[in-house]
Amino acid sequence: MTSMTLGMPINYAGDFLETINNLADFESVGVERVSVPEAYSFDAVSQLGYIAAKTEKMELQTAILPMYSRTPSNLAMTAAGLDYISGGRCVLGIGASGPQVIEGFHGVKYDYPLGRAREHVEICRMIWRREKTDYRGKHYTMPLTKEDGGTGLGKALKIINHPVRDRIPMLLAAIGPKNTELAAELFEEFQPFLFHPEYVGVAFGDALAAGKAKRDPSLPPLKIVVMASALISEDPQEIEKAMQGVRDHAALYIGGMGARGKNFYNSLAVRYGYADEAKLIQDLYLDGKKAEAAAAVPDDLVDAMSLIGSKSHVAERVEAFEKAGVGVLLAAPVAATHKERVEDMEQLRGIVGA
Repeated sequence: MTSMTLGMPINYAGDFLETINNLADFESVGVERVSVPEAYSFDAVSQLGYIAAKTEKMELQTAILPMYSRTPSNLAMTAAGLDYISGGRCVLGIGASGPQVIEGFHGVKYDYPLGRAREHVEICRMIWRREKTDYRGKHYTMPLTKEDGGTGLGKALKIINHPVRDRIPMLLAAIGPKNTELAAELFEEFQPFLFHPEYVGVAFGDALAAGKAKRDPSLPPLKIVVMASALISEDPQEIEKAMQGVRDHAALYIGGMGARGKNFYNSLAVRYGYADEAKLIQDLYLDGKKAEAAAAVPDDLVDAMSLIGSKSHVAERVEAFEKAGVGVLLAAPVAATHKERVEDMEQLRGIVGA
């Protein structure tokens, strides 16, 4: 049915060593990618380095490294290093994050996310090609001269090692129109959030088209990467518990990730057509009524974003994601036991590869 890549995310919480030691089971049933988040938790790169030693074929995706907390050169070195130790399996996922994290946790000014993302791409690819760091952008300048505020001793350098690849795939996490357009223009992959496949055209269509119109023909076709909770079950209680997890997660982002008037996820729900519901979720969440906010998340939105239900229903949802142009499906299995989670991913592999 589809050529989608089946992957899975690693959660912030839980026993990391146990999770990673169990990754071989998921790899054996056909899971092809693992993504590790960062946000303001443990860094993703050290964990992915450990995962590289514990797996053989899985792609290793950072999800997502904030641009502001590392220089473009540092990101390029990091991705090249991870690509080297894994035999060419790195996918460099970056994103702007938000002012709450960037200014609150990193103490760095949150500004010009579009311009910085563009310069990150240009500098990373320049370094992977082993070109000297002779770059003058609006946000990053190398070498830094006296006129730029430096000592004047800076020297244009090229990375010492020869990277495994001179073009490591780059992914941009984005949901706003301008960031989405930039992803479609410059990046190999685009990862939206709270993805509703039936409304991909309404929410992202114009931006994707505008970006693709400017896309370099040497780039491969853009891959859309999405994350969805997964459970294959006929048990109504199991299904409801899994759906509740999606409601709680959606309410956190639609309601609590940002202030009123400055919440990207709330704006996305509005673009999906849930304007009244988005306002209610945010009002309830910001008033401390988290359970009521979760209950206000529409059932059809929860179902659309998920892979939860009977095998036939999950197959219908996989088909919807495929029709929406999804190239990488990061399924987060939520069954109660490791054995059941592996079985669900094996069944998903069969659906995705049917």
